[in-house]
Amino acid sequence: MVKIRLSRFGSKKNPYYHIVAADSQRARDCKFLEQLGVYDPKKPMTEAKLNRDRLQYWLGVGAQLSESVAKVVREQSKVAAA
Repeated sequence: MVKIRLSRFGSKKNPYYHIVAADSQRARDCKFLEQLGVYDPKKPMTEAKLNRDRLQYWLGVGAQLSESVAKVVREQSKVAAA
């Protein structure tokens, strides 16, 4: 099963996340299928960058969103609607 989740980058106490499509059985920071965007928790969620076309593709083929990525997508949707 493919999951769309966060992969952690950055240094100690300074996280930076890539939004990736990855196999659900792999570890958090292992090899992934595709990078879909970036998220910096020190900035507002509305500033996260997300490739919506590729996100829709992965959701269309059965990928599942993690809870944290779902929050980012919701915030991005609110900004796009406004």
